[in-house]
Amino acid sequence: MTATSKQGIQPAKPHAAVQAVLNRLATRAMGLTGADIERIVRQARLKARREKRSIRYEDIEDGIRMDRPQVPYDLRWRFAIHESGHAVVHHALRLGPIHGLNIDAPGGGYSQLGFTASGSDTLGYREDMLAMLMAGRAAEQIVVGSVSAGSGGSDDSDLARATKLALAMERSLGFGAIQPLLYRDDKDPTAVLDGNPDLAARIHARLEKALARAVETLTENRDGLDALVKALFDAQALDGKAVKQLLKHSDRAGGS
Repeated sequence: MTATSKQGIQPAKPHAAVQAVLNRLATRAMGLTGADIERIVRQARLKARREKRSIRYEDIEDGIRMDRPQVPYDLRWRFAIHESGHAVVHHALRLGPIHGLNIDAPGGGYSQLGFTASGSDTLGYREDMLAMLMAGRAAEQIVVGSVSAGSGGSDDSDLARATKLALAMERSLGFGAIQPLLYRDDKDPTAVLDGNPDLAARIHARLEKALARAVETLTENRDGLDALVKALFDAQALDGKAVKQLLKHSDRAGGS
């Protein structure tokens, strides 16, 4: 029995094996909503109750997958390459912690990355962010030799986020090449860029520079990229600890 906090005793921490299972489940569930998780747990409990047994890891995992078909082999590889690219550049540029990677989320690949506040108001930090956002596309370019539409296509895609960030750098954050002291609140980036070819060219140049930097960073860390791609492809989901250990091992191997 666990003592109450009123007695000044903290609840016992889960056993390491249990914690590992919880971390794996949390990583598998990345991209789901709180309502999704509640439904999955409720259904898993009902299943275990009907079968008169304790709830199992597989019950939760099956619920997370929601009877989705397995991702085709070649698409799974591309997801692994893309998400690993983001993670390797994020790690190499020391942007913050990596909480997990998942290539079996409902919408495809998913990276949960944390960011440190230190330096976040500088031009260099924003340029690092741009390189990280372009790194999925860069990884596909390096490993496969071609890129997919996976980095674009929606308002929350890599290209959309990178374009909005580059536009903010040029127009509202004080890092613009022309009239940097003017602040503009661009609520419709597409209309602004379509109506101003010179501005669009400057934004595209920033994105090209970020892509080139991502390619350079991934090339310098190719061993880590290849190792992470394989591990993520095999496991389909890796928690932050696993990613960190793998990339740190590659760092040491590269420096030896």
